[in-house]
Parts: sequence; structure tokens; C-alpha cells
Amino acid sequence: MKRFIIIGAIVLASVAGYAAYMTWIYETPLPGGLIQANGRIEGDRIIIASKFPGRVAKLLAREGDSVTEGQILVQLDDAQLKAKVDQASEAVAALEAQLQAAQHKVEQTRRDAKRFRDLVAEGTATIHEKEETELAWEVARDQLAAVKAQLSQAKAKRVEAQSVLSDLTIRAPADGTISTRMVDGGEVVAAGSPLLSLVNMDRLYLKVYVPEVEIGKVRLGVPARIYTDAYPDQHFDATVRYIASQAEFTPKEVQTPDERVKLVYAVKLYLDNNPDHRLTPGLPADAVIRWQEETPWAKPRW
Repeated sequence: MKRFIIIGAIVLASVAGYAAYMTWIYETPLPGGLIQANGRIEGDRIIIASKFPGRVAKLLAREGDSVTEGQILVQLDDAQLKAKVDQASEAVAALEAQLQAAQHKVEQTRRDAKRFRDLVAEGTATIHEKEETELAWEVARDQLAAVKAQLSQAKAKRVEAQSVLSDLTIRAPADGTISTRMVDGGEVVAAGSPLLSLVNMDRLYLKVYVPEVEIGKVRLGVPARIYTDAYPDQHFDATVRYIASQAEFTPKEVQTPDERVKLVYAVKLYLDNNPDHRLTPGLPADAVIRWQEETPWAKPRW
């Protein structure tokens, strides 16, 4: 009997101790130099789209893939554009040959015109002959100018076709991770249609909402610590990089109805680093912002 009493006392003491600890964790406020908030990890998203319509010939990236800047993500069908580039290149080659011939003719007629000017001065050629050679030289120059203009236009068309052809190969605009895929292979897409979205996993932030009465304490550049349920024994250093200029009512995703009726300011806490890309967009997290440098850090308390 006595043993059961002892065991019961130990259990009661343990329960009481745990209750006291939890009461301290959830009810004891943070030190005055700290502000607590919560939100979700987010990232600056880049929507990847095509400038031109086409059929998805190859889909080379999917959700979760890490990609580097310049890496090919989507290849649209480019057979027709390749044919246009080939035609434009052939036209340029033909006009370059004409240009060479026209330049040779200009040089030849120039020499003829000079020779007949000299002959007229010597009295061994007529003025009519001189005028004919000078007219031939002028016509050759006009033909050369026309060929040059045609060649310039042909080169411009080739550049345009090559540019469109290049744009049918969709590349990653920056390093990051594919967060969303909107298309499948073989699908026909319109110009400007979103194909993929990209998030830079090294530029994530926690978006939190700070009550109006406390926003005056928060300044750009002050440090913060982020905590997640996924890594309960580890904090992630962050820095305040954005403070909204206007207040709003707390968004619906905030946990308690009482909190949702308060005026708050959106604040973004950018992670100083994201080792091994452990944190990902959409992950809920708690944060502690230290606005007084001498205040010791403390974990979030609810």
C-alpha cells in the first residue's frame, strides 16, 4: 500500500512539475526587448513563361528539382523556326555573294571612268564616251547600295528568326528550386502562359504580422530567430528586411480569432542562410525579433 502511495506521489509531482513548466512556457511573457510572432516560410517566386506560343516538346524540370541559372527547363517545338533560320541564312549568303560582285563592278567602272577622263584630257576619247563610263560607275554604285540595303534587311530577318528560335528554349533565369509545374509534355501553350515557378531557396523569408502597438520597436536590420516544429532544437538566424508601411487586419491564417481582429503590420524576416535547404516555402514557423541588443535571446512562448 505504501509503495502505491509513493508511486502516486511521484506521478502527481511529475504532473505538477510538467504543468508548472508548461504554464511558464506558455504564459510567461518574453523579456521586454523581444517580440514574438508567427507565420509561414515564403520565397520570392519567379514565374517562368514563354514569349511565344508553341507545343511543349520536352519538359526537363519538375517540382522539387534544383536548377541553375541558364539551365534548359522547357523546350518548345522549334522545327518551323529552324527552317526559317536556315532560309534566312541562305538569303544572307546569296546577298553576300551579290555584294562582292557589286563591289567589284563599282571598282571596275570607277577605273574606267578615271581612264576616260584622262583620255579626254589627252584628246584621244570623246566626251560622250567619258559620260557613258561615268554613268556606268554611278549605276554600279546605286546597285551596290541596293544590295547593301537588301543584305541588311536579310541579316535583320535572320537575327529575328534566331531570337525567336532561342526563345523557344526556356531557361532558368536564376538558381533555385522548381516549386510549381503548370504544363505537361505535348501540351500546347499560349504566349505568356506560365509554365513553371521558381523559388530561390537561399532567399527565403518568414512573413509575420506585428501588432500596431509594437511595430514602432521594429527596425530594418534588427536580428531575429526562427523556430520550426520540424527542427525544435535548432533556430535559424534571420534579419528584418521589410516592414509594411500600412496596417491591415490580421490575415485569416493567424491562429486565434482574437488575434485576427487586430491591426498589424506585415514584416519579412529574411533567413541569413538556409543550410542544406532544410526550410522550404509553406512551412509554419515562430519567430523572436530582438529589438533591444542587450536583451538575452529566449525561445517563443505561447
